[in-house]
Amino acid sequence: MAIATAMCTSFKKEVMEAKHNFLASGGHSFKMALYTSTATLGATTTAYSSSNEISGTGYTATGKALTNVNPTTSGTTAYTDFADVSWTSSTFTANGAMIYNDTAAGDPSVSIHAFGGDKTVTSGTFTVQFPTANSTDAIIRFG
Repeated sequence: MAIATAMCTSFKKEVMEAKHNFLASGGHSFKMALYTSTATLGATTTAYSSSNEISGTGYTATGKALTNVNPTTSGTTAYTDFADVSWTSSTFTANGAMIYNDTAAGDPSVSIHAFGGDKTVTSGTFTVQFPTANSTDAIIRFG
């Protein structure tokens, strides 16, 4: 079992079907759920699942809402991102995360992110920092 960083294949198709709206105002709600090292997540993941989702102080099942950054372009690349997300006063261990669309029917997955090993917080703040929102680093980009 493993978590592999990937943009979900189903997401790529769903973008063409207009299933996801990333606008900061009036767009869909996206969430980040955290998972244990026993989770099997990757490009073939199609939707949010509670299987092997972490539990612990300061973490609520289904994860945390993300703040959308409006999609934009640079050159021939379209991209979007999210604001950093934090869980405060927390005690848990996470090995990776899933971004998924909490508005669309079936909670379709967007992307999977491996943390490179277990990351533990004890009575503190667990923060996921998103990369710079630009055409080469943004978390979601099509070039």
